[in-house]
Amino acid sequence: MDSTLSGPTLYPMQDSPAITGRQRKVGHPVQFLQLVISGISQGCIYGLIALGFVLIYKATETVSFAQGDLMMLGAFCALASMTFIGFPYWLAVLSAIAAMAVFGVLLERIVIRSILGQPAFSIVMLTIGIGYVARGLITMIPGIGTETHTLPVPYKDQVWNVGALVLNVEQMAVIGATAALCMLLFTVFRYSKIGIAMQAASQNQLAAYYMGIPVKQLNGLVWGLAAAVAAVAGLLLAPITFVHANMGFIGLKAFPAAVVGGFGSLPGAIVGGLVIGIVESLSGFYLPDGFKDTAAYIVVLIMLMVKPNGLFGERLGKKV
Repeated sequence: MDSTLSGPTLYPMQDSPAITGRQRKVGHPVQFLQLVISGISQGCIYGLIALGFVLIYKATETVSFAQGDLMMLGAFCALASMTFIGFPYWLAVLSAIAAMAVFGVLLERIVIRSILGQPAFSIVMLTIGIGYVARGLITMIPGIGTETHTLPVPYKDQVWNVGALVLNVEQMAVIGATAALCMLLFTVFRYSKIGIAMQAASQNQLAAYYMGIPVKQLNGLVWGLAAAVAAVAGLLLAPITFVHANMGFIGLKAFPAAVVGGFGSLPGAIVGGLVIGIVESLSGFYLPDGFKDTAAYIVVLIMLMVKPNGLFGERLGKKV
């Protein structure tokens, strides 16, 4: 199994500075809180990738399984900017996000648009193929694609002591950046003309087209936005794990987050990611080995039995 699919590799609870011997002696409540914070951080990564799933689904009513690999490409863009071009960290971050946004728009225009209207299965298989191509191209780069790399960040291995709690700054950066990005997306969709047009197109593309909204161009922007959000997830995950060609497999954990939150809900994607992250963190610590890797899918099965539309999903009906 790839290391990116393994919960302990993503957030090693035993070796993390978030839980030390001192905290274990303090008592159970502090230990539990440390695990919850770690789970929230992990869930934010899942939520950001799930956000890309939902954005594309709302725009085109299809699922893009290339989101995890777009995240991987974003991390490699930042690594290349810092290593080969010499960009400082913050400039590398901005350039990677911008590059992935452009890549997402071009991907939709050149590859995806020509197959829209075909059966959903065809588009799903195409996105899976895009992911394989992306991993293959990265792997073919000599001395880079087959190695694991560390993305140097200013806050690497730093901790904050808050009473008995020891907070990992890398995890706090993930939580803070996710909150900031959610506020930015809320503002865009609520107050900007483009955001309102995207919402209208996601509700009814034909009606939006007749109202003069450029639906095709908006679809390209949605793919660009989803790729940019995936890049943010990769940039936040890279300092905690490593940058390597197979890190995109974490998208297999983000898909259950989208299902739990409700596949048509943007807030649901984040909430679903938090649910999966916290459940994984707690089950990985308190339950026997093996439960953490299956926790996300167990949660999905329970959700499908109890609330098939997800926590925030709309109940849709068809007249026969």
